[in-house]
Amino acid sequence: MSFDLGVLPAHAGVDEAGRGPLVGSVYAAAVILPANYDLPGLTDSKKLSEKKRDELAIQIKQQATAWSVAAADVSEIHQYNILFATMRAMARAVMNLHTVPSKVWIDGNRIPADLTLPAEAVVKGDLKIAAVSAASILAKTARDAEMYALHQQYPQYGFDRHKGYGTAAHLAALRQFGVLPQHRQDFAPVKALLLQGKCFVEI
Repeated sequence: MSFDLGVLPAHAGVDEAGRGPLVGSVYAAAVILPANYDLPGLTDSKKLSEKKRDELAIQIKQQATAWSVAAADVSEIHQYNILFATMRAMARAVMNLHTVPSKVWIDGNRIPADLTLPAEAVVKGDLKIAAVSAASILAKTARDAEMYALHQQYPQYGFDRHKGYGTAAHLAALRQFGVLPQHRQDFAPVKALLLQGKCFVEI
């Protein structure tokens, strides 16, 4: 696909994954791509199959000038809120880059307050800027990896399928098995079940 802004040296793209689910951390990634990157099919992670995302994630890590993935866990989401936790994860991802970017493109309409570098918020940046698309893929694959690990611990919840989103199957599992420590306790469906005393009990 063609990108409006292309690639500029030492410009980083940043995106997040996992703001909407009811469980787990929110992830962010930052990526600086070289001008000669070769990533066929690169676009917003939500428009790609899981197989294609996984393939591109490997290629991005191989080709990127620099890349970083960071997260804010459920305790931070509970302590602050999901938006603030997301901003913290984004700022961390940028700060963890081994190359300091000259500018940062953030997907969306907000710039993290903790970010001290020149930055620009770009609505639908994951469709316009290659480095932001790459960041969206790294954030999403990292978030999915957490869900697969959680599925290994608690297969009855089906995290491998719904990835923590509030699907009918996930809500049914919550009602049957209770709320896990990894669930976001301030999110309405989870909070309602906690008020009913629906907590997971290890047998």
